[in-house]
Amino acid sequence: MSTLARWCYQHRVVVVLLWLGLLGGLVAASQSAGSAYNNSFSLPNSESNKALNLLRSSFPAQAGDTDTVVWHVDSGSVRDSATRERMTDTLDKIAKLPEISGVTSPYSAQGSAQISKDGRTAYAQVNFAKVQQDLDDADVQRVIDTADAARTDGLQVELGGQAIKSTEQAPPATSELIGVLAAAVVLFIAFGSLFAMLLPILTATAGVGTAILATGLLSHGMTIGEIAPTLSTLIGLGVGIDYALFIVTRHRKGLQSGLDVQESLVRAVNTSGRAVLFAGGTVCIALLGMFVLQTEFLNGVAVASALTVALTVLAAVTLLPALLGLLGMRVLGRRARRRLAAGEPMPENATSGPWVRWAAVVERRPRVLSLVALVVMVALTLPVFSLRLGSSDAGNNPASTTTRKAYDLLADGFGPGFNGPLQLVAQVPSAADKAALTKLSARLENVEGVASVTAMPIRPGSTVGIVQVFPTASPQDKETSDLIDRLRDEVIPTAEKGTALKVYVGGPTAMFNDFATVLTGKLPLFIVVIVILGGLLLMLAFRSLLIPVVAGVMNLLAAGASFGILIAVFQWGWGSEALGLGRAGPIEAFLPVMMISILFGLSMDYQVFLVSRMHEEWVHTKDNARSVRVGQVETARVITAASAIMVCVFIAFVFGGQRTIAEFGIGLSAAVALDAFVLRTILVPASMHLFGKANWWLPAWLDRRMPHLSVDPPDEPFPASAQDSPAPEPEPSARS
Repeated sequence: MSTLARWCYQHRVVVVLLWLGLLGGLVAASQSAGSAYNNSFSLPNSESNKALNLLRSSFPAQAGDTDTVVWHVDSGSVRDSATRERMTDTLDKIAKLPEISGVTSPYSAQGSAQISKDGRTAYAQVNFAKVQQDLDDADVQRVIDTADAARTDGLQVELGGQAIKSTEQAPPATSELIGVLAAAVVLFIAFGSLFAMLLPILTATAGVGTAILATGLLSHGMTIGEIAPTLSTLIGLGVGIDYALFIVTRHRKGLQSGLDVQESLVRAVNTSGRAVLFAGGTVCIALLGMFVLQTEFLNGVAVASALTVALTVLAAVTLLPALLGLLGMRVLGRRARRRLAAGEPMPENATSGPWVRWAAVVERRPRVLSLVALVVMVALTLPVFSLRLGSSDAGNNPASTTTRKAYDLLADGFGPGFNGPLQLVAQVPSAADKAALTKLSARLENVEGVASVTAMPIRPGSTVGIVQVFPTASPQDKETSDLIDRLRDEVIPTAEKGTALKVYVGGPTAMFNDFATVLTGKLPLFIVVIVILGGLLLMLAFRSLLIPVVAGVMNLLAAGASFGILIAVFQWGWGSEALGLGRAGPIEAFLPVMMISILFGLSMDYQVFLVSRMHEEWVHTKDNARSVRVGQVETARVITAASAIMVCVFIAFVFGGQRTIAEFGIGLSAAVALDAFVLRTILVPASMHLFGKANWWLPAWLDRRMPHLSVDPPDEPFPASAQDSPAPEPEPSARS
């Protein structure tokens, strides 16, 4: 690390130009190639995917996305001649647009049931030739523009469906800006220097920018969801600013201790930089652990997020030293530079201050504080036992969007289930099987949870039939999931018995339900893998059995408590409407595995920065109480500042109007805050005081057989002035 730091300092202009060249090259490549993000939630062996494949092979025109055009009159009826003529003309225009395979009008015999009982709401089904992720936005936009042109006073026209939703303009990207500005305030308070404040932000932005551009290019070669860039930005800004903060803090301490710029930089990267590499590596390993789930969608998000973390780490250990070299002593505030020039000692004394006093309290009362912290974390974790995974529907979209308005019109006119019909796709090889499907369609009318059933006529010579089932509940309600299970486990097997009939329950609602079911089943395995991998890394780094166990428990507590808060806000609806994020609904199916991987990585950051300082003190003194106390005092200020920055960045994404991103924002900000201010400030040091020397015990035979992975660099003493007066800013890394 010292060689890399020295080279980056000595060639600082070259390093900056290389980064600018990398960004410029990626921008040019992105403008030329574009991106190919793909929200594919299908699972190869799931029943919903089998239904989709059967549709694609038998009815290519009906295998595409099916969206709706919904209209509502304030007075009169949609059957009135003026409304009928206007909407019929509009639907005829839509039917002639590119990528449209068919339109089912409520004014046709086939669509006669598409008018509400009060006659004031109607809808048409628009069949695209391709599924949503394969459609060009321009083709979907033509449909939207044509439908919008039909609006008049007294005639409301809205559109719904996955293809329509994909083209809706997201709110202005102010979330990132708000988060960065809040982080800048925290940095300025921590450093008191404009330049020192800007450097972590510039470094993180460079890492995130290159990662997002590279991810867009990578989307041409693998399945990466549309959520990946936003999620990567959220993670990258949080960890990128924090990693740079740790190195800048160490560098400023070196300068204030009397080192010259180059030597201070080398030591900062050789100490804090090592911890950043270790922490960033654990985050990447945790994210890539999602590959054990074997789902394309999550694999793509894992690669995108891990790439972002890796590039922010690279920026922190290369670009940041170069920028610090260009700034020289100006990374210190004017007052600090004047003190240094005058040879005055640094003002902060490590033997006093709030963190010293708090560390003493923790040392004196470890049992009481451990119990209080544990009770708080367990209480926040209790809602996890009511966790329900699924997919939020258009009813959670911002109220101003056309998909939300279409959803509300359909729910009011026909019932909430019309927003998520189930599609039963059946193989009917013989006339007897077709008769069995007809009997099944009739029986479905009386099944609990079914509002209505529409059986499509089987074409002459075809051996595939389609039946649409409209639930009584909305797509995201538990009753709809129960209906899917009831159809698959009870109703359909009875109809298939004694025949060659084979029926698959498909459609977007069933696909999301299958996705949630599969991920729920694999979640325990994923957690075990992540905990074991993280524990092995900590065991190698700190030569201890107990520290990895404690870290695993703390990480699980942080994850559980954050999920408890998520469930209260989004699943129980405690504040989701007030935040503009829709009514209560299930937690997104992919959110737990993604959040757990991110949280385990971020929690490992703080564990490494805290315990590495304790470990260094233990190696020198063999005094556990002193090691825990010194480690807590010298890392607390920066860990809490770093967590405050992450909370600012994460919470800013809550107000972007996207429910899924808001779930990540609230969950991650809650987890980071609890981790830093409850676990690392109270529970970890208190438990380590209670365990005593057992913290550092490792069987000799295991120690001999394990490879050595040290976060601590060789000892490099500060100048005499630094030893006489401790640094004003605590060091979060392996060395202080």
